[in-house]
Parts: sequence; C-alpha cells; structure tokens
Amino acid sequence: MKPFLLLSTRDHDGAAAGELDSFLAFTGLPPERLDRVRLVLDPDADIELGRYAGVLLGGSPFNSSDPLEDKSALQVAVEARLRQLLDTVVAADMPFLGACYGVGTLGVFAGGVVDRTYAEPISAVRVSLTDDATTDPLCAGLPTAFDAYVGHKEAVRELPPGAVLLASSPTCPVQMFRLKQNLYATQFHPELDAAALAQRIEVYKYEGYFPPETAEELKAEVAAADVEASHAILRRFVELYG
Repeated sequence: MKPFLLLSTRDHDGAAAGELDSFLAFTGLPPERLDRVRLVLDPDADIELGRYAGVLLGGSPFNSSDPLEDKSALQVAVEARLRQLLDTVVAADMPFLGACYGVGTLGVFAGGVVDRTYAEPISAVRVSLTDDATTDPLCAGLPTAFDAYVGHKEAVRELPPGAVLLASSPTCPVQMFRLKQNLYATQFHPELDAAALAQRIEVYKYEGYFPPETAEELKAEVAAADVEASHAILRRFVELYG
C-alpha cells in the first residue's frame, strides 16, 4: 500500500512533532505509512507525488491572506512551493485534505476569497453538516452536528468556483468544503485532541491568538469539549483512499 504525505509548515520543532503525532493518532496510520516533509526547513524538497495515496496539509503560523509585503521570505518560498504542488494535486484530483491553513491554501489557489472576516478564537465550536455532506463519501454517516477545535486569524469568506460546502458554524460559514471529487479542506482541526491543543496554546501563547495571561483558563475550557466525532474525518480519508 502507498504511504500518505503530510506537508508541514510549522517552524516550531515541538509543534511540528506534536502535529505529526496527532495525524498518526487519528488517521490510524503506522509511522511507515505517513511521510512528513517540513517545507519550512526545505521549501525545495524533492517530492514525488505519484508515490503517495493522498496528501495532508496541517495548520501553520502563516496566513494566506497576509499582504505580500508583510510575508517573510520563508513564507513566500513555502507558499510558492505549495502552489507548485497544488498545480499537480488539483489537476489530477489527487486525494487531498487540508486542515486550517489548508483551507486557506486550497481556497486561495482555487479562486476563493480568504480574509479575516470570520476569524475564530481558540475554542471548540459546533460544526453543522450541510445537506450535500450527507451524500459525500467522507462525511456520510457522521453526526449532523459535532464539536471541533478551531483557532484561526483568517477563513474562507467566498468559496472557490465549483466548491461544495460541506460544513458550517455560526461564527464561520465555511468550515469544510470539497473541490472536484477528492480535494477536501476543513477550517477546524480534525487532528487535535485536548492534549495536543494544550501544547499549541503553550507554543503560540504570544502569537496574538489570545491574551497570554488566559492560557491556563483556555486549556481548561477546551479540555471540557468532546471532539471525537471530528477525528472520524481523518480515519475516513485514509480508509477511503488508502
């Protein structure tokens, strides 16, 4: 069986390691079937997409909608590489699932509008599936509404042409969409449990997501949420395409 590819854009070693652990845990993949490439360490890494059953893209400290003049040289290089990879992935309708930064990356690439209109603080939000999700192979059979972790400064305001809306929330209308048959993106984090999110809170305490002095209170709040249903999306992605 082919492995899957995890594209990581996290520059903090601890956060990157935690992200890999989370994707392994909730995809159910053994380590030998999940290759990770940290694009922040090598934007020009040699990647042979044909080796993989599908591509996963995790979250990031980057924001797709930031003005070009505000982006670091590293962010510009990473995003250029992502566009290059998406040229192939989207044209081939290759199985793809992007989480958080992934929804902005795919959204911008495919012609959607991503900005800060629907930013959400770190929290658990109630996500509701659309009618189209009931017949989608990745979503069919999931609860019609479930809790999931979010925390983002930007979001999709207008879907890309041809995209199918699969999930929404009161504070962020686009929580999940599909392009073509096999290209998916979620605004929420299907890979996070309470422990992993607590680590992220600690790592990004001073990055403007929340007042730093509220970190411990925030950890307690998110720990009370039941986000197990959101994890099923990762398991199904692997089952569907693996």
